[in-house]
Amino acid sequence: MPSNYEIKMLDKRKFYINGQWVNPSTKNDCDVINPSDETICAVISLGSQADTDAAVAAARAALPSWSASTKVDRIALLERLYAIYERRMDDMAEVISMEMGAPIDFAKTSQAPSGTEAIEDFLNQLRKFEFEEQLDDSDNQLFYEPKGVCALITPWNWPISQVALKVIPAIAAGCTMILKPSELAPLDAMIFAEMLEEAGCPAGVFNLVNGDGVGIGSQLTSHTDVDMVSFTGSTRAGALISHNAADDFKRVGLELGGKGANIIFADADEKAVKRGVRHCFNNTGQSCNAPTRMLVERPIYDQAVAIAKETANSTNIDIASKQGRHLGPVVSQLQFDKIQVLIQAGIDENATLVSGGIGKPKGLETGYFVKPTIFADVNNQMTIARTEIFGPVLSMIPFDTEEEAIEIANDTPYGLENYIQTQDPEKAKRVSKRLLSGVVEVNGRSLALGSPFGGYKHSGIGREGGSLGLKEFIEVKVVTGWS
Repeated sequence: MPSNYEIKMLDKRKFYINGQWVNPSTKNDCDVINPSDETICAVISLGSQADTDAAVAAARAALPSWSASTKVDRIALLERLYAIYERRMDDMAEVISMEMGAPIDFAKTSQAPSGTEAIEDFLNQLRKFEFEEQLDDSDNQLFYEPKGVCALITPWNWPISQVALKVIPAIAAGCTMILKPSELAPLDAMIFAEMLEEAGCPAGVFNLVNGDGVGIGSQLTSHTDVDMVSFTGSTRAGALISHNAADDFKRVGLELGGKGANIIFADADEKAVKRGVRHCFNNTGQSCNAPTRMLVERPIYDQAVAIAKETANSTNIDIASKQGRHLGPVVSQLQFDKIQVLIQAGIDENATLVSGGIGKPKGLETGYFVKPTIFADVNNQMTIARTEIFGPVLSMIPFDTEEEAIEIANDTPYGLENYIQTQDPEKAKRVSKRLLSGVVEVNGRSLALGSPFGGYKHSGIGREGGSLGLKEFIEVKVVTGWS
């Protein structure tokens, strides 16, 4: 970078509505900021009520024909989309790196490929899914039908992953949709719209309107012609969306915040602590499932703190366009400022600052760069242990017993993903059953393709990915006397 594609991306003011790239009804420019150097990398438009209404009307008009499309038709569309995405993988990686600060190598190996992984997953699900079936030996027939017009609202931290995890199952289910990506990182979604256009997605099935949560987000979630809302973002915003959608009983899917506990028992493998620190810092700590609370059994606690310190101090930080393994910036000045406040809160509450701290790394005064930070001697009532920081900040908490570890892990309003490190399989199974979260990862084993993702408690409602992710967009009808 800068690439030729970056240059072409600078003016992205149009919306994709009813199969056409159209100008916004009212001029309302919004700069997209490159977090590595704080320069303007693109200009988009923030939509208005008229744009929302036009997109919803297009989706509503397209629903009868698309909901009646065959499984074969939908599979063919997604197969074409997959091929186009593969061809444009580098374009996708470059804009993600530019718009939200993912280091370019990470964008190429993790961020951008998450889109094709979602397409592959839902193609697998769709090929084997039957949209009608007989209920046992009865004369009752079950029909699986699309939920209708869907408002899809996606975040900036894993931008194309979240876009694909909503758009693809919605298409597969026979829904029509309006996508509102994050205004901080909208460019990947606009490339995705170009891909869908090239793939021959019928007019009105997929629509994209840029905007912020207060504007387009609120308009979509309260719109009387929207049947379902699928949202990924903060727990605070998820609560507001639920209220907005309640008046006309919209179906709501929410993937929200987390404060994952990583329980490291004394019999954990020798790489467990280092792996946990790196996982926490992955994507510059901007992942809802990050293991940000490291619970360490007391006999190995001091050793774990030393390893964590060494790992943090050896973690490189640099601009996103630079190749290599390093952390990039956080996404915005607002996010940087929030993280600094929370790091200071940890210091003020007398947690032991092991590495990092407030301020920017030396030599990176321009850009939203955060020092990889480790706090030791944290208790679970401290602000840094209870608040989702969304940056490279790890809190280390000692524990004495298995029961205490479970109690600390569950003592949070969140329940997205927890982690266990032990070489005792029975202990892993025993503890995992008692952890209140939608996902439990054991010894660094990642989720398989097709696994459902979502949380308990304040971490959300519903699941994304796999067969359950497809069913999020499906209503169930039963008809008696079917023969």
